[in-house]
Amino acid sequence: MSTARTREHASKLRPRRRLSRGERHRQLLDVAWQLVREEGTDALTLPRLSDKADVTKPVVYDHFSTRDGLLIALYRDFDARQTAIFDAVLEANKLTLEATARAIATSYVECVLTQGREMPGVLAALAGSPEMEAVKREYQVAFIERCRRALAAFTPARGAALASFWALLGAADALSHAAVAGEITARQAQDELFETIMSIVSRSFEH
Repeated sequence: MSTARTREHASKLRPRRRLSRGERHRQLLDVAWQLVREEGTDALTLPRLSDKADVTKPVVYDHFSTRDGLLIALYRDFDARQTAIFDAVLEANKLTLEATARAIATSYVECVLTQGREMPGVLAALAGSPEMEAVKREYQVAFIERCRRALAAFTPARGAALASFWALLGAADALSHAAVAGEITARQAQDELFETIMSIVSRSFEH
């Protein structure tokens, strides 16, 4: 028996390591992202994920219950990554207004670009889902609060207007997705978002 065949035979005989629930959840999310990337959101079903991940259907249903549950888990996963990048960049660039504004703009656009081609399909598939609307709103409010805290040292005691932060979120989404679509460059998106943030801080002193 050749060395390669010996290795293959030994691999088949070797028992697989049992994944913890957290490890299995991570594996299923990674495979789901791969499916969306390669075949589109329409191809993402729980039975298809079961086949692709090489696990039984009850395992997949135990983690996500429904297709909407899986799609919402992907959205939460995306937001968690975005939050981690945002917090890490802010921590490293929190000394000046310019550095903070640049950190917010850069981290938001970069995160959307990293996984942005898959997200529009995920969000479209969840359009009209009350649960998704609640989850999305939760994360929007959390993002605004993170921005408010990050910029608090550079605004008056009352802070910038809440409406300005909602406008910032809208601009961040629109610019990032334009960059994903190739309509503008990532740098143009980041620069425009940076200017939007600087304008918000400047206008906070006008009233």
